[in-house]
Amino acid sequence: MRRIGIWIAAGGLLLGTAACGGTSSGGGGGGTPKSQALSVGFVAEPANLDFTSTEGAAIPQALLVNVYEGLVKLDQDGKIVPLLAEKWDVSPDRKTYTFNLRKDVKFSSGAPFTADDVVFSLDRVKSDWKLKIKAQLDVVDKVEKKDDSTAVVTLKKPSNGFLYSMATRLGAMFSRTGVADLANKPVGTGPYTLGSWRRGDSIQLNANASYWGTKPPLSSITLKYFKDATAMNNALLTGGIDVISAVQAPESLQQFADPNRFQTVEGTTNGEVVLSMNNSRPPFDDKKARQAVRYAIDHKALLETAWAGRGQLIGSMVPPTDPWYEDRTGDYPYDPAKAKELLGGKTLNVKMRIPNLPYAVASAQVVKSQLAQVGITADIEPLEFPARWLDVVFKQGDYDLSIINHVEPRDMGIFADKSYYFRYDNPEFGKLLASADEGTEQQQSDDLKKAAKLLSDDAAADWLFLFPNLIVAKKGVTGLPKNAIAESFDFTALSKQQ
Repeated sequence: MRRIGIWIAAGGLLLGTAACGGTSSGGGGGGTPKSQALSVGFVAEPANLDFTSTEGAAIPQALLVNVYEGLVKLDQDGKIVPLLAEKWDVSPDRKTYTFNLRKDVKFSSGAPFTADDVVFSLDRVKSDWKLKIKAQLDVVDKVEKKDDSTAVVTLKKPSNGFLYSMATRLGAMFSRTGVADLANKPVGTGPYTLGSWRRGDSIQLNANASYWGTKPPLSSITLKYFKDATAMNNALLTGGIDVISAVQAPESLQQFADPNRFQTVEGTTNGEVVLSMNNSRPPFDDKKARQAVRYAIDHKALLETAWAGRGQLIGSMVPPTDPWYEDRTGDYPYDPAKAKELLGGKTLNVKMRIPNLPYAVASAQVVKSQLAQVGITADIEPLEFPARWLDVVFKQGDYDLSIINHVEPRDMGIFADKSYYFRYDNPEFGKLLASADEGTEQQQSDDLKKAAKLLSDDAAADWLFLFPNLIVAKKGVTGLPKNAIAESFDFTALSKQQ
């Protein structure tokens, strides 16, 4: 949802993981072993395959880096590294980016990738994309072709965020002849192509035999979608899948404790599990009511109860992997008496409309109980995700409280859009973001720290915890991404021992 991943992937605006580049498959000059296939379990299936017009993280999670590639990508440390661009140069005034493109790259349709496609793809963000996040590229003045292997992007003003945005779905390169049916037939330059999609069940990606780079070690990967955590766990236990992409019930990890059968990978994500408050309607148009909610939540107890203590408390919309992170967990310590004082003796009845995803359901039960202690009665209404939640909460803004994992990288800027479902409106916040984008690296860091503090002070939302990256796989599966700090689950390094 704007960088939400909403994640919609594993739930949220939800879930995305990224791993660094491919590995050599060995043998046959780097060819793909025909017999090697892998099945990875996910929750929250994409509604369609077009991430230019459909919100949510499930689509880029599956397709970005794997089927679609950009000029650059994020590595496992969050660093911007070359992909379809071999290198790039930035002018002294920081407004002109010259990208030198890899030669002999083809789309899966057979069409060559050239600077014409760079112009087409970036111009299309403005003309055709439907997502709110497309505003991140409003800073682009023009995109030009210097020659087939050189594209020049000119900005209206210096932007610290431009290149980072180019590593997200916004920077995906599309073929000029490959956008007729994006919802069903993606055409990219990546190491995998769409093999089949069994709606309600699975998506199969097949190795791209004509891929320009290192061929993926696997001949195919199946993304298997499950309605609940138990079914996904059982599938791994019984051999139906090879990997659980994101553990949806951390208390279940004991089932996979046998090191002769399974392995667990634990890292971090960009996923802020946000207790959203509708800032535009009663009772949460009142800052004191929002602050009361923040004081009423015992975050440490919530994390232990809802997510088995896995994850990290953060206190604002910045994960520790961002340079401007500050621990804001002390801004609103657990203080029920303070919460009651802010409410002035009033009792409130509110609607908590949440996605029917495990982390949201588990967290909502704890929030409901803790809010009840200060006089706030929260009626929990689980909504089918993604369709119903996106329609009712995200689009219509018809809710008082919600819980969603915002997994998109560096997504604090969503609060600057007063039409976004938080309905938060503070012009000072937008000014800080604008100043941060244009300034030096130090100014960027200083301004974004101030912005995060402002969000916290205003109680624009509450931040329950940072979602952990918890992967369980069969022993012998290699190339699993430790951290999930980009939008995609990068399959390019995955392999398994026979």
